[in-house]
Parts: sequence; C-alpha cells; structure tokens
Amino acid sequence: MQLPLQISFRNMHASDALAYKIRQKAAKLDRLCGRLTRCDVVVEAPHHDRRKGRLYHVRIDMTVPGGELVVRGDQCNASENVHVAVRNAFDAARRRLDDWARRRRETSVPAAPMMAAE
Repeated sequence: MQLPLQISFRNMHASDALAYKIRQKAAKLDRLCGRLTRCDVVVEAPHHDRRKGRLYHVRIDMTVPGGELVVRGDQCNASENVHVAVRNAFDAARRRLDDWARRRRETSVPAAPMMAAE
C-alpha cells in the first residue's frame, strides 16, 4: 500500500490482536491487487439486538486507481464473533478487488483488428 492502513474501533475497546489480524489481511489484499492506495477499516459493535445478540460490523473502504471500493458492514458480513466478521468482510473485499481487476482487464484489452476485405 502506498498510504498507511487506518483501523478504527467504534463502541468497543481496541484490540491489538484484532488490529494485527486486520493488518495481515490488508497486506494480503495489497499483494493480491498491488494497486491499493488507501485502506480504511472500521470495526463497530452496535447496540445489542434482542433477537440476534450483538452483531459486529466491519466496513472496509479501499481506494484504487480510478475509484473507491467499499465493503459495508451490513447483515451479510455481520457476526456475533468479531473475528468472523473481519474474515467475512475481507473475503468480500477480495471478491470486490477481483471484480475490479477483471473489469480493468476487460476494458484495457484492445479489440482485435478487422481484416480488410479484398
């Protein structure tokens, strides 16, 4: 990454072990893509839900050339275990980066030249 990783914790205490795991996963994304210029990660523990318990949300904002990719901490990535929520969010981020890289390759490949009819 060209810029440092920023990790924020909301409504919960900062965890060195969790921050270390996030740094490892962000470095893996950077190795995969190699074009990340910024990565912000927010780990949030919203209020307790009566039916679902406490669900942790992880939001990842990544800046890549030509845009920004965001993984929101919505219900599909949320989990009662903060480590599982981080894993799910980074798995989603990897899929987003793969899609972005595929679209970049598809748009950058020049069309095959047409042969002139004689």
